[in-house]
Amino acid sequence: MAKVFMYSRFLRLWHWLQALLVITLLVTGFEVHGTIKLLGYEQAASYHRLAAWTLLGLWVLAWFWHITTGEWKQYIPSPVDRIIAMMRYYGLGIFRGEPHPFHKDRWHRQNPLQRMAYLSVHVLIGPMIWISGLAYISYPYWSQYGISGLSLAPVAMLHTLGAFLMLAFLIVHLYLALSTSERPFGNLKEMITGYEETSEDTSP
Repeated sequence: MAKVFMYSRFLRLWHWLQALLVITLLVTGFEVHGTIKLLGYEQAASYHRLAAWTLLGLWVLAWFWHITTGEWKQYIPSPVDRIIAMMRYYGLGIFRGEPHPFHKDRWHRQNPLQRMAYLSVHVLIGPMIWISGLAYISYPYWSQYGISGLSLAPVAMLHTLGAFLMLAFLIVHLYLALSTSERPFGNLKEMITGYEETSEDTSP
């Protein structure tokens, strides 16, 4: 086993700051929605807007970093047979003690299902939340764009749907991160230190 540097300082900072902002948005968003009561509507709405603009700026910065460093290649979808193998492993093989069908290295950190999940966050869930959110807060100005006759309800429903999808992703992400490593809290530790123990060849 060798220690391999998998996660750069920026990647780890982006990961944890994004997690903090997403959780803040979920909590304040559900309070604005009326699902929970914690801070009060006005304060929750204020924190929600602040966290939203901060996360949007962080995503723009992160995508610039991914594009300029070539890290975007980590999200290219895998062949179908590898995706099926991962689904079988998580659904059955992991409970039988079967070996993991995917072995990551510095150049292939995400397994086939992770690639699909993270890609869906960036090209489906994220845009759904941002477009609906921006449309929602710009509602007072719709008349200036000649769309005052449109209903706000579908926009709010789309935004809420995106929030529930993000919550589902967060729950599954935490479950897999804490339960699928060969070492206790291994995946969590790797995202803190940046290093992972691996026996795989790490050459490009």
